[in-house]
Formats: sequence, structure tokens, C-alpha cells
Amino acid sequence: MKIYTKTGDKGETSLIGGTRVPKFHLRIECYGTVDELNSYIGLIQCQEIDIHSKQILKEIQDRLFTIGASLAADPEKSKMKIPDLNLTDITLLEAEMDKMNEILPELKHFVLPGGNTVVSYCHIARCICRRAERLTVHLAMDSFVDDKVTIYLNRLSDYLFVLGRKLAFDSKTDESIWLPRL
Repeated sequence: MKIYTKTGDKGETSLIGGTRVPKFHLRIECYGTVDELNSYIGLIQCQEIDIHSKQILKEIQDRLFTIGASLAADPEKSKMKIPDLNLTDITLLEAEMDKMNEILPELKHFVLPGGNTVVSYCHIARCICRRAERLTVHLAMDSFVDDKVTIYLNRLSDYLFVLGRKLAFDSKTDESIWLPRL
């Protein structure tokens, strides 16, 4: 199977269902940003972090593929069966954040992104996740998007923030707090 098809050479691509759209279409921006996010999650996952976090990140990558497929489908024309995103996927993120927060010091200030490489990757992924959420909310104004997709992206950005704090804690890296100059 050839990877290149040449069907996108004129600036268009196909959604699942066959609809041709320009490569700058909002639906393409949404799933492209989710793909970018998934790549950063993979970068975090292959760092020297605990096994449990690696397993959760692998599950998140799987869910992001599900979200990408959902966003890549023309809601009016696609007949392909796409995996479902479930409420349990959202509650998993919430439960993981609750577990991490049990061991973390209370958050009293805004945290500046950084500290070490893996924590920085978490912050970059969090920012990309927020962008994916914004784009998906925009898309949902004009086209069908499963509500669980935007909820999942919202929780995932929170999870990535807490994960960054936990990985800083695990590595004994001080959090850089923001103290505004007044």
C-alpha cells in the first residue's frame, strides 16, 4: 500500500464519508490538532516516568484516535462505524487527577510552565489540548460534534496540568510559581 495518493495535491482532502473539503476546513484543523496533541502525549509517554502514568498516557492516545476518527467523519454522510467515546473515559481522567492531587502540595499560585523537560512537554501538550478544545467548540457551533469530545478535551487539559505537577514532584523539581509584580 502506498502512503501517498496524490489526491490532496490541490489542497483538498476527504472526510470519512467521502466529502471533499479544503485542507484548512475547521474539521481538518480540529482533528489535525488532536493528532498534534497525540504526538506530544507520545513524547511524554516515552520519557523516564512511572509505569502507571505511561499506561494512562497510552489509554489517552487510544482515546485521541477515537476522537480524531469522530472529528474526521462527515456527520451527514459517513456510514462507517467509529469507536465510541464513553463517560468512563472522562471519569478515568478525573479519578487519575484525584489520585495525583492526594500527594501533591496544595496549589496556591499559578504555575509557570517548565521545571524540567518532561514537565515542559506536559505544559506544551496542555496548550495544544486547549487549542483542540477551542477549535472543537467552534466546530460544534455549525456541525455535529459529540458533547463527550469537548468534555474529554477539557478534562484532558486539566489532567496534563496535574500530571506535569506530579512529574515535577516525583523528580523533586521545584515548581516555578508566578508571583505578579504589583
